[in-house]
Amino acid sequence: MMKTVRILAVDDHEMTTLGYKYILEDTEFEGFQVKMDTAKSFEDAKKKIQESLKLFPYDILLLDIQLSQSTDGPAKTGEDIGIFAREVSPSTKIVFMSSFSDNYRINSILQSVDPEGYMVKTEIDQQSLQAMVKTVMHSPPYYTQKALAAIRKKMANDISLDENDKQILYYLSIGTKTKDMTDYISLSLPSIENRKRQLKILFGVEKQNDQALITESRKRGFI
Repeated sequence: MMKTVRILAVDDHEMTTLGYKYILEDTEFEGFQVKMDTAKSFEDAKKKIQESLKLFPYDILLLDIQLSQSTDGPAKTGEDIGIFAREVSPSTKIVFMSSFSDNYRINSILQSVDPEGYMVKTEIDQQSLQAMVKTVMHSPPYYTQKALAAIRKKMANDISLDENDKQILYYLSIGTKTKDMTDYISLSLPSIENRKRQLKILFGVEKQNDQALITESRKRGFI
């Protein structure tokens, strides 16, 4: 009996995941066949990952970074799904399928999740999808050309944001004043102001206002 490779694709654009599903389930791989599930949100993906652990954990997760939000509070991303999956299902291979191609975002993902692959969406086609599954199953990692270029351009001051940094960006994005952030973040006001200055330097907007920081953070997929 042929082995079944179980894949969960998480993307809030249903046409995208259906495209992956039709291509991969229809491909005749050597030694295995693909069965794919899909999810649109962090909550849906988390539930399906937990349910899969009762029988057969997913072999591969395909994760978009930006996802629609169905709950209040800080945005949950594909990166959060990856971190969760690493904790509960360490044998599962993780591949990001994102429109983000800048080295800051990709290297942040590499540090927080250490995925088995990263594909920039503009480079995804039938052949690269098939090659990714074969490579990830047998000899990961798999990167598309733009992702590989970003990794190679990794800089000494690469951006790696901790939870406090991400919370500062989130509360800025919803209009919270800096002086009020101490109500939500376990840092003193001087610490928050210092981190905000450092974030502006990292994102290259050190001489600009908070809106510039929000805009740049959103471009890079951190909020």
